[in-house]
Amino acid sequence: MSLPLLNGLARWKARLAIGILLAGIALIGAATVAAEPPLRMGTYVEDSAEVLDPGQLDRVRSSVDQLYADQQVRLWVVYVPDFDGLAPETWARRTASMSGFGARDLLLAVATEDRGYWVEGQLPRGVSDSELDSLLTREVEPALRDGRWADAGVATADGLDSAMRGGEVNIGAVLIIGLPIVLVVGGVVLYSRKRRRDRATADLAAARELDPENTAALAALPLEALHARSREVLVEIDNAVRTSGEELELATGEFGGTATTPFTTALEHAKAASAKAFSIRQRLDDDLPETREEQRSLLVDLIGTVGRADHELDAQVAEFDAMRNLLINAADRLDALTRDLVDLTGRVPASEAELTRLTAAHPAGVLAPIQDNIAMAGERITFAERNIDVGRSALTQPVGEQGGAVAAIRSAEAAIGQARTLLDSVDNAATTIQQARDGLPGVLDELRRDIASATELSAFGGPALATAVGAAQSSMDKATAAADSDPLDAFHDAVTADSDLDRALAAATDRKLAAEDLRRRLDRALTDAGARVDAASNYVTTRRGGVDAEARTRLSEAQRNLDEAQRLRASDPAQALTHAQAAATLGGRAMQAAQASVRAWESSRTPSGGAQAGAVLGGILIEGLLRGAASGGRRSGSGGWSAGSYGGSTGSRRISRGGRF
Repeated sequence: MSLPLLNGLARWKARLAIGILLAGIALIGAATVAAEPPLRMGTYVEDSAEVLDPGQLDRVRSSVDQLYADQQVRLWVVYVPDFDGLAPETWARRTASMSGFGARDLLLAVATEDRGYWVEGQLPRGVSDSELDSLLTREVEPALRDGRWADAGVATADGLDSAMRGGEVNIGAVLIIGLPIVLVVGGVVLYSRKRRRDRATADLAAARELDPENTAALAALPLEALHARSREVLVEIDNAVRTSGEELELATGEFGGTATTPFTTALEHAKAASAKAFSIRQRLDDDLPETREEQRSLLVDLIGTVGRADHELDAQVAEFDAMRNLLINAADRLDALTRDLVDLTGRVPASEAELTRLTAAHPAGVLAPIQDNIAMAGERITFAERNIDVGRSALTQPVGEQGGAVAAIRSAEAAIGQARTLLDSVDNAATTIQQARDGLPGVLDELRRDIASATELSAFGGPALATAVGAAQSSMDKATAAADSDPLDAFHDAVTADSDLDRALAAATDRKLAAEDLRRRLDRALTDAGARVDAASNYVTTRRGGVDAEARTRLSEAQRNLDEAQRLRASDPAQALTHAQAAATLGGRAMQAAQASVRAWESSRTPSGGAQAGAVLGGILIEGLLRGAASGGRRSGSGGWSAGSYGGSTGSRRISRGGRF
């Protein structure tokens, strides 16, 4: 072999040895990279995976800083080799918790070697779910798949900044464009009307953006905007309390009262705050006028009270979700829901027959609150059945892509609970009607005796007694005529007239009602009030997607008076009777207002019907773009539908997105 050939072979072997040595060193280095456990973020951009050069690191930091300067939203970005064997969602949540993140903090966590990522935090105002999904799927994930790590962080910050800027309303531009149009079509009158509407819309939008506990900023808003916002927050907190109560009842049955004590406490505080807020709204709606400054003070108090209740519920959401992770034993939950569905379906024929029997025995007005309960129960059952199927389908997906099962289980649980309430209302109606029918003769007899006694005292009672006697006689005649056709209202009218006449008799004879007589009347009044409040509450709960603030305000006041009557029952029966009568009256007004609200809601909808429409009316599905009575509660920001859960009306702004890339 020639010398040049030998020298070339030697050089080739040397190069091969060096290459093998370098590859071995690289493998050893890779093998010694430690797994990255959840950490406390020290800076806004951290690169433990060492995938960014100094220029790329500066680009990401600059975008993050610009987002904060424009929107006061803090985006934290971390690149790690892997998630330490944890699910991306778990790693991100633990890091956010260890870092003490608040409502204005978002975390983008990227595992460069595991090829996973997660976005954790609360969705900023002005950014919808659909905008976030589009940003992740169209910009962030493609950059991650191509290994453009810095581009992914920059796209996240810039995309959020752009979405929030795009949601701002330029009132000046609206007026500039609108002025010529208004002048063309109508002149100064139409223009001024449009300007007032625009101003009212802008003022209401501003009220929505304010922290409800910022009393100074709220007090600076126009009074009309405060009135409009107060009605919105009352609907939102009432829906949140009702949905949270349904979720908490399920969780308590599963985990016991001790484990759910913090959530029960938060819900009770929210209920008390909600009752206070509705009481303020009732005061504003009554016949006694307040000055504009008094109204402003009351409205600021109302909105702040609701805001504090909302925040207290939202503060428990993460712990509640962690306790009641619906993906754990999800298959068993779906099996249990299927069994509940079978039981409910078996009840429908008997309830339908009972409603038919009641319809034949009573006029339509008596059964109006439950007339459509069977049809609605059928819609809820169908909706639950669909969601059980959706949940089972979601569980067949790979781990990390089964999130759809959670919403399906919650929707099915809520639908089954409402179907049960609807059927119970039908099945129990006969008992309620019979109680009124059985008690009516005794009330009428006592009313006749009191009228006779009042006639003997006419010389001492004056005009007040004469008026009470005339009203009692009229009510007795009306109740007697309606005893067979409408025993519930007849019982209510007779009880009310008897109590009013008794007070007039006591004043005329300068004596108090005998304790035994008073307690007997109180028992009847409590029975009447309880039936009316319960009927209105069931009606609102199962149709809360279409019930406005007025009905909820009356119902809240009715419940407050009923609770007060029960509290004073032993210590002050006379005052308890007054509260019981007020509860019965307000319960009836709440039912009337709720029925009118539902009719208005139904007339404004496309006549598609079906199980989904029933779920929207029931408040199981919540529409994202609408607000107030038309939406049934919390916004999702997506323009679509989402299932309710435990938490305040803003809890659905919580986001948790990610997956593989």
